[in-house]
This record gives sequence, C-alpha cells and structure tokens, in this order.
Amino acid sequence: MILWPRTLLWRSVLLIALLLIVAHLAWLEILRVTEREPRAHQVAQQIVSIVNLTRAALISAQPSKRLALLQDLSRQEGIQVYVGEPEERIAPLPDRPFLNIVEADLKRRLGEDTRLAVSRDGVRGTWISFEIDEDEYWVFLPRSRLERRDPLRWIGWGALVLALSLIGAALIVARVNRPLKALAGAAAEVGRGGTPPPIAETGPAEIRTLAGAFNQMTADLKRADDERALLLAGVSHDLRTPLSRIRLGIEMLQDKGDTALTSGLVQDIDDIDAAINQFLDFARVGQGEAVVGDGDLNAIVRSIGERYTRVGNSITMQLADLPPLPLRPLAIQRLVSNLIDNALRHGNGEVEVRTAIENGQAVIDVLDRGPGIPAEAVERMMRPFTRMDSARSGSGTGLGLAIVSRIAHVHGGDVRLTPREGGGLHARVELPLARKA
Repeated sequence: MILWPRTLLWRSVLLIALLLIVAHLAWLEILRVTEREPRAHQVAQQIVSIVNLTRAALISAQPSKRLALLQDLSRQEGIQVYVGEPEERIAPLPDRPFLNIVEADLKRRLGEDTRLAVSRDGVRGTWISFEIDEDEYWVFLPRSRLERRDPLRWIGWGALVLALSLIGAALIVARVNRPLKALAGAAAEVGRGGTPPPIAETGPAEIRTLAGAFNQMTADLKRADDERALLLAGVSHDLRTPLSRIRLGIEMLQDKGDTALTSGLVQDIDDIDAAINQFLDFARVGQGEAVVGDGDLNAIVRSIGERYTRVGNSITMQLADLPPLPLRPLAIQRLVSNLIDNALRHGNGEVEVRTAIENGQAVIDVLDRGPGIPAEAVERMMRPFTRMDSARSGSGTGLGLAIVSRIAHVHGGDVRLTPREGGGLHARVELPLARKA
C-alpha cells in the first residue's frame, strides 16, 4: 500500500523527486547506449594491438629466448600466451550488444578464424586466439585490462547531483508553500470566528492575488460583524429604555391593580430583557476578549455551579484534574451557563456536571433526565433561533445551543448532543489542550 502524502508540500516534493529520478535514469541509459559503440571499438583496438604485438614478438624472437619473452610479458604486462589444445573447454562470449560489437570488430581486423572466450579450462578472463604457422595460441588478458576504470564513478556523481536536486526542490517547494500554509492557518482562524492579521501579499502573482482576495474577504467579514454588533447594541439600548419605564410604571401601580397581572407583566419584561441579552451574547461571541493561556476550566465550572446551587438548584459536580487551558473565560462562562440553564429548564431537576480529559482533549459533560433530543434533530438544534416543538420547547430565543456551539468552535473545539443512558440528554463540549494555530 502506497502512502500518499496529505500535505501539498510533500506531495509536490514527491512528484518532483519522481520526475528527477526518472530523468536521471533516462540520462544514464542514454549515456550507456551512446558510449557503447565507441568504447567497444576502443576495446577491440586495444586487443588487436596486444595480439599483433604478441604474435610479432613471438615470430621475431629466437626460439631459445621465447620462454623468457613470455615470462616478461606475463610479469610486466599481465599478458599470458598458451598453446591451444584439442580437448580444451571454451566458454564463448555472452550475447550482449557491447560484446557483439567487440567480436565483430576483432574478426574483421584479425581474421574470421579468431575466437574469443570468457573462460578456458575453468580460468575466467579475456581469451583471444591467433595462429602462427597453423598452430593455435591463446592470449590471456586479465579483465582489469579491458574493463572500464571506475565504473561507478558516473553513477556516484549522478546520485550526488540527484540528491542535491532533491534538496533544492524541497527548499523551493517549501518557499512556495509557506504563504499557502499561512493562508490555511488564517482561514482556520476565520472558521473559528476570529479575525487573523492580514496575510503578506508576497510570492508569485497567483499567490499575491489569492492573499489579497483573502485579506479583502477578512476585512469585509470583520466590518459586517462590527456592524451587526453595533446594530444589536443600538436596538437593545433603544428597547431597554422603554422597558425600564414600563417596569417602573408597573411597580408604581402594583398596589392599585391586579397583583397577578402586574407580576405577569414584570415576568414578560424580564423575558424580553433576557432575550436581548441572548441576542447580544450570540453577536459578541469571540469578540473583544483575549485568550488566557493558563485558564482554569474547573474554577469556572465550579463557580457557575455554586452560583446555581445558592439559589436552590440541585447540581452534582464531578471535576477531574485538568491542566491549564487556553480559554476566553467570559465566553466559557456563557457556554457552561447556557448548558446548565438548558438542563435545568428541561431536565426534571436532575443535573450533573463533569470535567475530564479524554483522547487528548478537555471535556465538559452536562447531563439531565429530561426528554432528550432525537438524533435526527441534533444538527438542527445547533442552528440559531431553533427550538423543539415537543417537550423541550417553551420560552427562550432558540440561541442557547447555538451560542454554545459558536463558543466551542472559537476555542477550536466541538459540541455533541447524545441520548443519556437511562433517559435524558448528554451534552458534551470537547476543547483542545493547546491552542490551535
């Protein structure tokens, strides 16, 4: 199974490496084929010279001095001459293009009766036959006399050039990929609801165009978020002023009118005020609050749970040891408060809050014993202004779980709603132990 790289950097490096390797192998094959014939003629010429000189020396030498001549040739030049024998065992040349050229060239220059062998009577080397007065002789040459010197030199140099080319390709691709990596990190920050700093518009024209378009998109999104927050802040201010006057008028008439009616009107005003707060919380998620690198999640959960307990709510807390986390404390307070409010509203008075570390993430679990949420409706319940039409419906804006989801995503985490064993809802928030880039 071939493991294909996931990142653009290593995919590009791998493709360039494959291209360079194929080109290098093709270059070696072209070099081998191109220099085959010239080298074969050179080897044949060297053999012809050795055979002719050896024959001439034997013919011209006095019979009494031939033995000394042969000994000098063997000792000084590595050339040995043997007399052919009828029962000798000969291994002919293999059928290779290079050797075929050498053999054809030798027979053309020395005669068609010339024989070549790579082994004679079990002795391996280069054997060439010649005749003197119808007597056959063999010239034995060590293979080192005819083999290419430093045969691996070109392969070694080629491997070095290939390695340097791969290193250069990796550096070039890394340089091209650097702005794309920065762009991916900025896009992830936008996805979590943040506003990244502008991307440097450098590099090739396509990268500069992409970075410029991304910077413009980020600025437009930031402007739209600011305008939305300003609009909601203005609307909330305009609504709260008449609501305060209405509340004051009702309290002044409380002793003169119907107590039940005035109490209901006060409750309606409180509900409207709470809805306005929900709108503002949804609009301001992730804005105006810096990340605290050593946030204490357990302290936040404990303080909120104790606040609910002081007003008579029954909340069971099981807090595990957690390391410091990168948190926006006020946003996390809203997240935990919304989950507990939702559980108290629909959980029949039984709420459990737990913290733990699972699969390398910090976990907040809020469990209740209410009617729960059907699995097919979980995704829809995460959307703004969405409420169940069954037992979990009622008062509210439908923004509670949407705010929880946005806060979790701003922190690089996630929210899961699952049925609780034995009945009820299990709301889980997973937060990374380290801040994501």
